[in-house]
Amino acid sequence: MQRAYFDHNATTPVAPEVLETVVSCLGQTYGNASSIHYFGQAAKQRLEMARRQVAALIHASPAELIFTSGGTESDNMALLGLARKAPGGCHVITTAIEHPAVLAACAQLEREGCIATLLPVGSNGVADPGDVRRALRPETALISVMHANNELGTIQPIAEISRVAREAGVPFHVDGVQALGKIPVDVKALGVDLYSMSAHKLYAPKGVGALYVRKGMRLAPLTFGGHHERDRRPGTENVPGIAGFGAAAALAARDFTTEAVRTAQLRDRLERAVVERIPDTRVNGARDSRTGNTTNICFDGIDGEALVIALDLRGFAVSTGSACSSGAVTPSHVLTAIGLSAERARSSIRFSLGSSNTADQVDGLIEALEASVKHLRRISVHA
Repeated sequence: MQRAYFDHNATTPVAPEVLETVVSCLGQTYGNASSIHYFGQAAKQRLEMARRQVAALIHASPAELIFTSGGTESDNMALLGLARKAPGGCHVITTAIEHPAVLAACAQLEREGCIATLLPVGSNGVADPGDVRRALRPETALISVMHANNELGTIQPIAEISRVAREAGVPFHVDGVQALGKIPVDVKALGVDLYSMSAHKLYAPKGVGALYVRKGMRLAPLTFGGHHERDRRPGTENVPGIAGFGAAAALAARDFTTEAVRTAQLRDRLERAVVERIPDTRVNGARDSRTGNTTNICFDGIDGEALVIALDLRGFAVSTGSACSSGAVTPSHVLTAIGLSAERARSSIRFSLGSSNTADQVDGLIEALEASVKHLRRISVHA
């Protein structure tokens, strides 16, 4: 059976050029980047090359980049590192549709005595900069808003929120994990203070990420040890993984425009056919301001998990907006935040496209969806 992967927002396959870079590092550049001998300095050169490549993708200075283990650590480093430095009372502003890496960090800060304000979003899945302004308090230590949502693809008004943050003198963190490589990112033009990234969303290995920290920003440390990453993140750097991240960033910079257009056309092809050919379906969230590779579609009367399994049996990998906890499926907090009922949230599927997808695969997915939805609705009526 031919299999097709439509779950790129969860993770991406490692690009061949990236794999070649990683393997060459594993086999040849095995020194510790902190060692002063030849082997260590060879590793250091690969590390700093990658730092320049990733920094170039977001128009930052290489010195403003901290390599981490991924987006979750980057988010935690930003939120906990800033909030714990705040004098006296602490207040954090974020949105109800953030990734758990941000929401769980806010919950931890609340356990430590901080207050977190979770702003609502409209049915389009977009936050209102005016709500951010109205939520500000004298003790607000941080604003954190994602650039692109992982379930809907909706793009947040980062530049407008940044202006609000600057006027108030409040640091602004952006979770850019789902934006990097899909839309243009210029941290200087956006006016953000911190920006989180993850390599495995960009056709690079898992276990590697980065945090942009604007020059002059200071963070309380989360971990303690050596003087790696300019005293900001101790621990021997994962040079092969970081080099792979750098190679992926260079590829993204080279291919961004053509690939963004191509995946958006495939996404629109899928969306149009599903809505036209399968009754009682609708696209969740905004259809204009979103990443070109993502669509989230509700199939009324269908259990999302059952549809994921049915499609997998036909060779297509997709995901739901649901999460499993203690064996019970709970509706997506993102979909309920935009006003969907629990039932419709559980009936929704996320399709996220990438470099491996073709028009033939999209057409095959459409046919599989038609057959699977028809079958599942028929058996649910007779159940």
